[in-house]
Amino acid sequence: MNLRTIIKCLPKATVSGDLDKDVASVTSDSREVVPGSIFVAVRGGDADGRQFIPEAIERGACAIVSEVAPDADHDDQLCWAHVPDARAAIAALACRWNENPSAEMKVVGITGTNGKTTTAYITHAVMQRVWTRAGLLGTVQVDDGEQVTPATHTTPGPVELQTILRTMVDNACRGVAMEISSHALEQKRTDGLQLDVAVFTNFSQDHLDYHGNMDSYYAAKRRLFELLEAQQGDKKPTAVINLDDPYGQRLVEEFEGRLYFITYGHGVHADLRMGREVQTVRGTEFDVQFKGRDYHVRTPYIGRFNVFNCSAALAACIAAGIKPRDAVRALADAPQVPGRMEKVGTRDGATVFVDYAHTPDALVNACAALRELNPRNLITVFGCGGDRDRTKRPYMGQAAAEGSDFCIITSDNPRSEDPGAIIRDVEKGMVGKRYQSIPDRMEAIQTAVNLSGEGDIILVAGKGHEPYQEIAGERIDFDDRRAAYKAINLKKTKPEEQGE
Repeated sequence: MNLRTIIKCLPKATVSGDLDKDVASVTSDSREVVPGSIFVAVRGGDADGRQFIPEAIERGACAIVSEVAPDADHDDQLCWAHVPDARAAIAALACRWNENPSAEMKVVGITGTNGKTTTAYITHAVMQRVWTRAGLLGTVQVDDGEQVTPATHTTPGPVELQTILRTMVDNACRGVAMEISSHALEQKRTDGLQLDVAVFTNFSQDHLDYHGNMDSYYAAKRRLFELLEAQQGDKKPTAVINLDDPYGQRLVEEFEGRLYFITYGHGVHADLRMGREVQTVRGTEFDVQFKGRDYHVRTPYIGRFNVFNCSAALAACIAAGIKPRDAVRALADAPQVPGRMEKVGTRDGATVFVDYAHTPDALVNACAALRELNPRNLITVFGCGGDRDRTKRPYMGQAAAEGSDFCIITSDNPRSEDPGAIIRDVEKGMVGKRYQSIPDRMEAIQTAVNLSGEGDIILVAGKGHEPYQEIAGERIDFDDRRAAYKAINLKKTKPEEQGE
């Protein structure tokens, strides 16, 4: 692609230098620059890309895109684009370089504090069943239509994102379900996406270490719908909103008359109305009503919150053009979502579930879901991550304590913090409640299994699908599911069963 052609996607840029060059790549990482690359100097949280401009030039960059103007003595042969916003610039360049792949398939973007991963998985499963081939992009994995790989970020940077989407199109994917994080929205990683559907699942406290306060966090989530409103192109996008969530109601009010909505919830004003839910250890059945028609939904997922996730996915698929009855039929065979209310196994009549619940609201919902299975005792093993929002720690403790019969507080991903200090923060929310603190996560899980008996349920919460723990700057292999399975099989014999 010619530099003159691609640089046109930056309408607010002041451009100087030679534009008659072939472009080899677009990148914001100076280490990836090859002769003919466009280097975009993005200011990040840890480093300022402008300091790597000399390295990019030395490596043969054909153009520099920066929020600063070039020096008076810079090489006239080198193209320099002075832009007001480097993040917006690299998103635009990545779209143009990959020939705007999102315009060539149905794109469902999902945001919210909790439920993004499960909703994306379910949406992807329905798309695959109905359309044969579809993409998935999120916290756990990336499915490009031919190959499934572990994910590195909930929403990758714009260059990687657009490259993946191009691969999906080339692999004949008719649609993609993707999670969109608040970090990605604030950092403009998804700018330029051509969305068919934007889903809002719910909103509660999380990521305040990054956003600072709830208003800023909400503003980041809201930005997805601002992008939807401003979207150019031939698509007629739909906003799918959880009307039972106060912030969902707020979004509908704020964008009324500006966006087309499909709302879901239990209330009479919801477009897709949920009702008559029946929970078992094998899954959930519930009814939905949409446009005057009734549908009975069978799913392999447990928990009232998964009724919301399934309904969000149904609404998204309908908005993307799938017939409601086809979507409902596909839901019955949807796969287990890794680390999301995943049943690991049983021992001596006790059942162990692993769930990613790592916010107070998610922990409340996880405990409530398992309560509906009528356990004799609910034992919850959980912790809080280090170097993250510290204010939520006592609320996590309170959520677990109020929802469980007994809790074991342990390490999650302590990162650079002292695990004991994190546990003490959590303990502030456990006042008057029965609990035990065991920093070693394997020991905590084993203790929970050893304490359990007939009819008990154990919830291991916080890490879900993650196959590691981050401790003192290192990633150590640790998977809650494997740890729980091992604990089940190593459960100590009860004293009365031991020989003399």
